[in-house]
Amino acid sequence: MAATSSPIGAPVPRLEGPEKVTGRATYTADVSLPGTLWAKVLRSPHPHARIVHVDAAPAWQVPGVRAVVTGQDVPGHFVGKTMRDMPVLCWDRVRFVGDRVAAVAAETLDAAEAALDAIRVEYEVLPAVFDPLAAMQPDAPLLHDDVSSYDGAPRHWLATDVHNGVTRLAWAKGDVERGFREADLVLEHTFRIPARHEGYLEPHGCLVAIDEDGRIQVWTAGKAPFRTRVQLAKAIGVPEERIRVHPIHVGGDFGGKGDAVDVPIAYFLARQAGRPVKLLLSYAEDLMASNPSHPTVVTIRSGVTRDGRLVARSARTVHASGAYAALKPNAALSTWHYVGGPYRVANAAFEFLQVATNTVPGGYFRAPGAHQFTFALECHTDLLAAELGLDPAEFRLRNLIGEGEEDAVGNRMRGIKAREVLRAALDAAGPRASASGLPQGRGIALFGRQIGGGAGGAVLTAERDGSVTLLSPTIDQGCGTHTIARQLVAAELGLPLEQVRVVVGDTDTAPYDEGPRASRVTYTEGQAVLQACRELRARLNEHAAELLYCREAEVTWRDGVFYGPERQVSLAEVVARATRTRPLTVTVAHDAPHVEDVSYFCAQVADVAVDPETGQVQVQRLVTAHDVGTIINPVTHQGQIDGGAVTGLGLALTEELLMEDGRITNAHLGEYKLPTVADIPPLETVLVHSPGGTGPHEAKAIGEFSNNSPPAAIANAVADAVGARLFELPITAERVYRALQSSPSGRTAAERR
Repeated sequence: MAATSSPIGAPVPRLEGPEKVTGRATYTADVSLPGTLWAKVLRSPHPHARIVHVDAAPAWQVPGVRAVVTGQDVPGHFVGKTMRDMPVLCWDRVRFVGDRVAAVAAETLDAAEAALDAIRVEYEVLPAVFDPLAAMQPDAPLLHDDVSSYDGAPRHWLATDVHNGVTRLAWAKGDVERGFREADLVLEHTFRIPARHEGYLEPHGCLVAIDEDGRIQVWTAGKAPFRTRVQLAKAIGVPEERIRVHPIHVGGDFGGKGDAVDVPIAYFLARQAGRPVKLLLSYAEDLMASNPSHPTVVTIRSGVTRDGRLVARSARTVHASGAYAALKPNAALSTWHYVGGPYRVANAAFEFLQVATNTVPGGYFRAPGAHQFTFALECHTDLLAAELGLDPAEFRLRNLIGEGEEDAVGNRMRGIKAREVLRAALDAAGPRASASGLPQGRGIALFGRQIGGGAGGAVLTAERDGSVTLLSPTIDQGCGTHTIARQLVAAELGLPLEQVRVVVGDTDTAPYDEGPRASRVTYTEGQAVLQACRELRARLNEHAAELLYCREAEVTWRDGVFYGPERQVSLAEVVARATRTRPLTVTVAHDAPHVEDVSYFCAQVADVAVDPETGQVQVQRLVTAHDVGTIINPVTHQGQIDGGAVTGLGLALTEELLMEDGRITNAHLGEYKLPTVADIPPLETVLVHSPGGTGPHEAKAIGEFSNNSPPAAIANAVADAVGARLFELPITAERVYRALQSSPSGRTAAERR
C-alpha cells in the first residue's frame, strides 16, 4: 500500500523513544554474560612521575580476584584514535593525575576495589607543567622525548619545533604584515577558555569476552564501533577480523564517546582470567580521566580601516593537549571546518597548536575547538566595533562574506547566508527592552562551519511481506539518526512508516562506518540510504515488468507504485514476487566527499540583566537564527537547536573543570555545574530557509551550531550592560564583579589598553 503523504517534514516520533522511556533500552551496564567479572583501574595520584616499582602480589590475596594486570606486564601497548601515544597501562612513567597503572578483575566490585587498595606503587615524582604557554618554554619539563616516534603520528602536522609541541594546523592568505601596515587601527586581545566535560549521562564503560576460538566480543559505550575495532586491534596487536563490536545504546555523546581507551584493559584482564570482564567508570573517574575539551588560549589581532573594513587578521590558538594526543583524530582538532569564519579578510594567518601538558588528555567536544575560538573571535569583533564607534551588528554586516566570495583562508564559498541569519536574529529580537531595574545589555555572535564527509553505508532488504528492513551501521547517540533514516526510506520507496524497520548492524554485518561526527550523519548516511533505495528499486524493476506484461524500459515508479503502459502494481506485490524464495538485499558502501565550499551559519542574540552589586548575570532571552534547507523531522531538528543552545549556556555561565596541580577538584556532578531547567531562559528559534543543502532533499546540517556562539553573545551582552569585558570563561558573578571593580568607570583595564 502506498503512503498517502510524504514523511519528509513530518514530526515523526523517535524510533527508539518507547524503549528508552520504558527502561527497555540496553546500555553497556545492562549487558550481562555468564561468569562476568568486574574490573577496576588503579590510577596515578601524581601529574608526572617515574614508576620505580609496582607490587601487585597483595592484590591476589583478596578473595574473589581473578586477574591482575600492571603496565609492567603488558609494556609497549599504546592506544589512540590515530596517534598511539597513550599507554594502555603505564609501565615506566605517568603523565597526568588519573593515568592508568594497573587493573584488576574480580567476582564483585567490592573485591575489585579492595584489590586496587592492596597494590603498592613506588613513584619518583617529576616536575610537571599544566599551562600550555608555560609548557612551550624551554625550561619546562618535556613530556615526550620524540612525538614523531609514536605509531600513527601525523608527520606533516607535527610541531616538533615547539617545546612540548604535538601538532600544528596553519593557514595563510595574502600578505598579513602588509595588511597590518595598511590598517588605520590594529587591536590585539587574548582570551582563555577552560576545560569542560561533555556532560553525557552515561560514563564510559565496556564489556569484553573472548570466545573459545579466540574471537573477541566487545560491547562499549561508544558511538563508533568500527573505529573502536581499529583502535583495539592496534592496541593489542591482533587482526581486526578477530574483533566483533556489538551495537548498544549510548547514553549521550557530545563528542566524547569516540575512543576505545579502556577496552584494551578489559581485554587483557579477560585474557588472563579466561572470563568476560566488565569495566564501568564512575562519574568521578569520567570527570577526572576521560577526554574533556581542551584548556585554550587564543590571541587574535586584527587590522581595520576607519570606515570599518577588516584588512588583516592573525590568530594563534594554543590548546593544552593534555598528557597524550591519543583521544583526538589526527592528534589535532578539526578546526578546518570553521577557521575560514564568516568575515571577509584579504590578509590572514591562523595557527592552531596542540601542546602537551600534565593534564587530562583532551578529546572531542561538540564542534571540537569551536566554542573556544568563537568566543575569542566574536568578543574581539565587538571590541573592534567599539573602538571604531560602530554598532556591533553594523560592523559585522560590513564584513560578512557573501555569495561567491572568499572566506578568511581563501575558500571561495557558495550558498552563504550569514547576512540573512544575522538580520533574522536581530529582527526577531526586536527593540531593546526599556531600561528599568538592573542594567540590561544585548550581545550578538555568529558561528559558521562546514560539515564532514567520509565512509558510511546501508543494507536494505525487501522482506517477503512487502516491508523493508534497513540495517544501519551508524549508532544513534541521541540525535535521531535512525528516525531520519526510516523517514528517508519510507519517502523514497513510497511506503508507510510502519512498513520500514531499522536495525543496527555490528562490525561483522554492517558496511564500514566512521560514526557520528562533524554534523555529517544525515549527509553521509542519508546518501547511502537513498542509494540503497534506488538500487533496490532497480532490482525490483524486472519483476515489476513481468507483472505489468511490459518491457523494463516501460516501467515507471511513483509513490510506491510501479506503472506500466496499461496497469499498475504496488511495491508489496512486486516484492512478494521477487522474494518468493528469499529476501532481496542490496548493500551500499558510500564515501561522501568533504564539501569545502559550503558553510552553514547560525546567529544568536542574547539579552541579559546584570547586578552591578554582585556581578550576577541573568540571561533573559536567547534568540537563535539558523540557515536551514529541507527539515526532514522538525522535532529532532528543534531538539538539536535547543540542546545546543543549552550546552552553550553552560559553556558561557557555569561549566569549568577546576584543576589544582593537574588534579580535577570538582569531579562530581554536584560541583561540575551543568545547566538545569531552572537555568534556561526563553529560547526563540528563527529558521531562514534556502535551497542548496548538501543532504538528502537539500537538507542542511544542524547538530553543531547553536552551542558555539552563546558564550560570546552573552559576554558581549554583559559588556553592553555594565561595561565589564571578560576575557575568560565561564562568566561567573565573581569574574564580572572583579571586572567591575577593576575600573571606576565600569570598563575593564584590559578594554582600555
